[in-house]
Amino acid sequence: MVEKPKQEITGIYPMKKEDLFEKLRRNTYKQYDMPDMNIDGITYPDVYRKFVEATELSGARVLGARMTDDLNQMIRNLYPDVTTFASNLPFITIAQKNPDTVAEAGELNGTDVGIVQGTVGVAENGCIWVPQTMKERVVCFISEYLVIVLYKQNIVHNMHEAYAKIKMDERYNFGTFISGPSKTADIEQALVLGAQAARGVTVLVLS
Repeated sequence: MVEKPKQEITGIYPMKKEDLFEKLRRNTYKQYDMPDMNIDGITYPDVYRKFVEATELSGARVLGARMTDDLNQMIRNLYPDVTTFASNLPFITIAQKNPDTVAEAGELNGTDVGIVQGTVGVAENGCIWVPQTMKERVVCFISEYLVIVLYKQNIVHNMHEAYAKIKMDERYNFGTFISGPSKTADIEQALVLGAQAARGVTVLVLS
């Protein structure tokens, strides 16, 4: 077997980032100013009512409560048949599992109801910003049902306002928008709830 000589390829080489930028500058003949990004988002006459409508349209349910109510009993009444609650919120005493104290994320497997704190609610689409304030954030996704506690005063009109209010926990630097239960329709064109996360979501709005 005769080995063919290797053909030398010329003119192809990895370009350094600085060289690429310099080449772009040399071939840029006209420059434009950045567009005005001061965009006025949509607003609603009744921001809370719109939030409820959008959240329920996503498949979640919204319940109003007062900060003086017994939230533990309220949550237990919502899910009378479940046995395992998980939360790191100090005012939730019915939780048998705490995502801050478990040795590893796998210990949260089998959680029936996870209870977390939302910090911003968006009337435009029913999304709620849930920052990671717990060691194991998997509680937001592995729980069969999710309860999100949200203060009414933290509901905003649109995503522009929401992003302006978002704050990360410096310990974890992670957060996610949650809008209703997990849904997918990719499998045989059938809507499936709970494929990737909770199959049911309740938002407790405190005022």
